[in-house]
Amino acid sequence: MRALITGAEGFVGGHLRAYLLTHTDWELLGTCRADLRPPCKDVPRMRWAKVDLRDPRQVGDLVDSFTPDVIFHLAAQSFVPASFADPWETLENNIRSQLNLLEAVRRSAHPARVIVIGSNEEYGYPAQEDLPLTEESPLRPANPYAVSKIAQDFLGLQYYLAYGVEVIRLRPFNHTGPGQSPRFVVPAFASQIARIEAGLQEPVVRVGNLEAARDFTDVRDIVRAYYLAAVQGGPGEVYNLASGQPRSIRWVLETLLSFSTVSIRVEIDPARYRPVDTPVIYGSAEKFRRRTGWRPEIPFEQTLRDTLDYWRQQIAEGQT
Repeated sequence: MRALITGAEGFVGGHLRAYLLTHTDWELLGTCRADLRPPCKDVPRMRWAKVDLRDPRQVGDLVDSFTPDVIFHLAAQSFVPASFADPWETLENNIRSQLNLLEAVRRSAHPARVIVIGSNEEYGYPAQEDLPLTEESPLRPANPYAVSKIAQDFLGLQYYLAYGVEVIRLRPFNHTGPGQSPRFVVPAFASQIARIEAGLQEPVVRVGNLEAARDFTDVRDIVRAYYLAAVQGGPGEVYNLASGQPRSIRWVLETLLSFSTVSIRVEIDPARYRPVDTPVIYGSAEKFRRRTGWRPEIPFEQTLRDTLDYWRQQIAEGQT
């Protein structure tokens, strides 16, 4: 088996690489940005290709030369605030890259199964009586990133219906863990706490909206779901990936603070608020569970502790 992972150098891509190298004997090829420093380096069973996914010729050549059996399409602009700042960049990057991949697979003589990664953001601002969200819940995008993900979702469905491309669409809810950018809420808190413990920041954590509640899952459970989708998922189907349990941002912060070795106070930073923010959102992964048996296995308290320890190590090694 050969698997192509777009965005393989990213947060989720790194965890997916580790999972597949540990739990399968697959040959892997990851796409890598040309400007990445340090550059991506080949390891046994894992090679890299520098490619602009927005260029249809480069993507076609990549698919034709590697002939993957599975494509995990992770590459995307995934930071919601950035999509408000530059909507077109998010739409163009996310939609064009996937369209090029689907066209390359459609034209290839070697069929590949394509795992399309959507987002719970597609559901937008649900009414509380609509929770937990299922795959049948209405899509109400509240930001440009969500619009781009709906487009990716439906492009995948269209290529399955029109051309028979084996597309499996996933809608993961919030996931986090070691290695995630501090632009996101959990590592934003954890990195600040680690810096405070190291004496690099005053003992204050600056936060946005603490009352919102999200459905968090450990990224290591999510990439296991991606693998199961590739080997057991139904072509043309869409699956939520969720814990089914909402956790408030306040609870996340208080739990991380409880792991700290120093006293820290909390200050509200209005710049950290989104223009539109959903109060509470959580989903049901029952459809995927029935198909594959998947359920989150890592306690979220462990996820938080591991994330804080990751940032402690990064700071100790001078990486941030």
